[in-house]
Amino acid sequence: MSLMDPTTARDIEDLRERLRAARKLCVLTGAGMSAESGIPTFRDAQTGYWSHLDPMQLASEAGFRADPRLVWDWYAERRKGVREALPNAGHRALAGYARRHPRRLTLVTQNVDDLHQRAGNRDTLRLHGDLLLDRWLERCAHQPVLTDTAGAVPGRPPKCPSCGNLVRPGVVWFGEMLPEGVLQAAERAAFECDVLLVIGTSGAVWPAAGLAQVAREAGGHVAILNPQPSAIDDQAHLCLRGTAAGVLPGVLEGV
Repeated sequence: MSLMDPTTARDIEDLRERLRAARKLCVLTGAGMSAESGIPTFRDAQTGYWSHLDPMQLASEAGFRADPRLVWDWYAERRKGVREALPNAGHRALAGYARRHPRRLTLVTQNVDDLHQRAGNRDTLRLHGDLLLDRWLERCAHQPVLTDTAGAVPGRPPKCPSCGNLVRPGVVWFGEMLPEGVLQAAERAAFECDVLLVIGTSGAVWPAAGLAQVAREAGGHVAILNPQPSAIDDQAHLCLRGTAAGVLPGVLEGV
């Protein structure tokens, strides 16, 4: 839908007025936000050599234990793509808003890349972890700090020289708990916000999808920006059809 469409223009101006008046803004971003920077979604990343593999082979502890090299190599390819990608206009628009309004924005993302951080939003709540960081697969006497992998022996994947404990990507796999405290902080931000913007997500992944309901039931105004209908559109006061890079700069400019 074009920004020149009169209905969309009215909707956007109403949203801009709400943003101007908001004391607290919460933003939830999903894979569509990063896709505009050339980072494929989780399932889109299963192309070519990887297309025949079950997602559970690539994004679960069981799959990693069964074939550590296969899973490590897949994540290495994804990491390469993230490092080559650049923040898009949507990332930059959110970072600009945060600079203009310190402590007003809480940014929550389902994405495991670092594009929000590189755009300037360094305090982003990362529900699904960080693709570019490593951690140990298990706690052990030789490696008591899960995120300190400096002593690992290089390999595919690296491992502990003493016990063979493996290094794994710092993302949340299927069946794992979200990072301690991050979900609670996101739910609190959704509960306290005046406006919740949900950007580039299908609304099918929980518990992130539940933030829209949290915000709405607490009296917040919920706006969803996505090219296609999402599974949580019924929680929104406003649904805008478009992309983050195409719409967000116009929404946030001068706000």
